[in-house]
Amino acid sequence: MKSIFYGVAILVACGAAYFSFDLSKKFEALQVDRLQTIDDDKKTTALAEAADADIKREKALLVSSQEKRDLLTQSVDSLKSAGSALTNDVAKSKDDLKSQDVEFAALNKALEEVIATLGDLAGATLDNLPEKIQEIEADKVAKQQKFEELQTLNEGAEKTLASSRAELDRLGKRKIDRGSRIARNSMGAVVTAVNQDWGFLVIGAGSNSGFTPQTTLIVERDGRKIGRVRPSAIEATQTIAEIDLQSLAPGVRVQPGDRVVLATPLSD
Repeated sequence: MKSIFYGVAILVACGAAYFSFDLSKKFEALQVDRLQTIDDDKKTTALAEAADADIKREKALLVSSQEKRDLLTQSVDSLKSAGSALTNDVAKSKDDLKSQDVEFAALNKALEEVIATLGDLAGATLDNLPEKIQEIEADKVAKQQKFEELQTLNEGAEKTLASSRAELDRLGKRKIDRGSRIARNSMGAVVTAVNQDWGFLVIGAGSNSGFTPQTTLIVERDGRKIGRVRPSAIEATQTIAEIDLQSLAPGVRVQPGDRVVLATPLSD
């Protein structure tokens, strides 16, 4: 029994030693893993801290860049304002120069007038200065009178010219009216239809040609007078006229194609 007990004890001791050794190996392995993990954590922490530092530096650079950009924007705005002000100043200076040019021109004109006046006083002294001034005034009055006379003559000439133009216009209008009347006096129209039973005919001209109810027309054939007609109904382009049967020669009848002309020429 004792030998069995010792055998069991040895086996137990061997098993305990084996498990103790195995646990020791595992513990060492775990210890190595823990230390490696701690080291990795330190490295990760260091990297994270470095990254945080980089981020802070980048943020600082970004803030600085934004501040610089704002300053540059303000500078550009200031330069633009200054440029606009300079442009306005240049425009104002140009206007001032133009005004000064006008003033200088006026001064030069006044200076020329003064020089011309002094030229009229050439040879004047303190003793004869009043006489020279009187001579100049007398010459001025004479020139003013001459100017007024010329102005009066000019006005008369303009009135005469206007009257002549009016007369020419009147004569021209009269000539045109007379030509129109003469043209109407020589106007001829053609008989387009004849109704012998009712004693009327149709003429291919009307009020547009100057026909009126009071117009007496002569009917011609081959340049010879054959009778008279009097308008009874006048339209714009044709006229219906009654045939004066008493004016017709015996056996003569008005036919289509005969011409009619004014019996009484229009007066001027």
